[in-house]
Amino acid sequence: MSISSSLNAGVAALSANANRLATISDNIANASTFGYKRVETDFHSMVTSSSGGNYSAGGVRTTNRRLIDQGGSIVSTSNATDLAIRGRGMLPVRRTSEISDASSSQMLLTTTGSFRTDEQGYLVTESGLVLLGWPAAADGSMPSYPRDTSEGLQPIQMGVNQVSGSPTTRMSLRMNLPATATEAGAPGDSQPLSVEYFDNLGKSENVQIELVPTVPATGASNEWTMTLRDTGSGGAVIGEYTLTFNDARTTGGTLASVTTVSGGAYDPATGSLVVNVAGGPMEINIGLLGDTDGISQLSDTFAPVSTTKDGSAVGTMTRVEIDENGYVYAFFDSGVSQRVYQVPLVDLPNPNGMFSLDQQTYAPSRESGTYFLWDAGDGPTGDMVSFAREESKTDIATELTAMIQTQRAYSTSAKVIQTVDEMLQETTNIKR
Repeated sequence: MSISSSLNAGVAALSANANRLATISDNIANASTFGYKRVETDFHSMVTSSSGGNYSAGGVRTTNRRLIDQGGSIVSTSNATDLAIRGRGMLPVRRTSEISDASSSQMLLTTTGSFRTDEQGYLVTESGLVLLGWPAAADGSMPSYPRDTSEGLQPIQMGVNQVSGSPTTRMSLRMNLPATATEAGAPGDSQPLSVEYFDNLGKSENVQIELVPTVPATGASNEWTMTLRDTGSGGAVIGEYTLTFNDARTTGGTLASVTTVSGGAYDPATGSLVVNVAGGPMEINIGLLGDTDGISQLSDTFAPVSTTKDGSAVGTMTRVEIDENGYVYAFFDSGVSQRVYQVPLVDLPNPNGMFSLDQQTYAPSRESGTYFLWDAGDGPTGDMVSFAREESKTDIATELTAMIQTQRAYSTSAKVIQTVDEMLQETTNIKR
């Protein structure tokens, strides 16, 4: 009977609008929740078969969808490890309760978070989510990790206030030697140079370099003897080399040849020689033959242009920062920084198909498709923004407008039920 279907349709409308009001209430309640993704309620008509002049109302049903792929505005903060994503992609996280559980490797996803180090050095949020990343090698390089699984990800743990240092294994010498010092009649004064390096225990030592010109009886020799001594070995000679320079029009002042007297042999392919200091071998680059970028002999002035080296003194970690590519750097009071982790961005074909969980986290599902771990800024993903968080996607004006519409629709549906009740009452009042 069509009047009974009208009653059922009215009841269905009440339920549908109550459902929509629940999602509106959730959206408004989370208007200040960072990273919140609003829920949208869609109405779908239900049509039943009808025949002849009779029509039966089918009513309405609703489906709810969380719009995970829609991001909120990014706002700046004062914490270096507050993270947001400018564009597509999500941050991999895990609950802190699962850190010590080796059998649990569930990866959750979120779009923003305020991460700070806890008492164990883990980067966690106040809601108990720890940031995941790939650990870097000891030299700061990133090994190759699988991109279609979370197996390589580890909770990021920073040794706050830890002491760290690294030995010097390579250095480059760039200097100019006075050409006039190798001419006949020159005084033959040596040119000293001391270059600091750090040993295996982080102590400061020096490679003392003495450059002595060869003074000929006539003309110019364009030749120098370079002697290297190591303070870590009690001042012992660790290498001696004879440097000869070009005086041709096109190559004047560049190295012509390097003759090894003692120490490791000079490699003309790399422009380097290897000597043994107290802590082990050290590679010293003096430049390629015929190249202006190295030790040169020009004019009448001794000028140490630049000296570069790796290694660092012992220092205490003072802060942690994450750059736009997701690299996590530890900064030390010695002035050096070290890359320790990389945070990838996770992308899925259908982000809206993921399971929604507490604390603005999501889990991949069959509907979301398989995920892939990208370097931030590569592929479809955006870049990572530190000192920032993503605001809630809720727009209060839109939700209030929808709430007024829902209220009117609910009242009207209730009026339909009231009208059907009055019609049924009239039917029962019909007398024979």
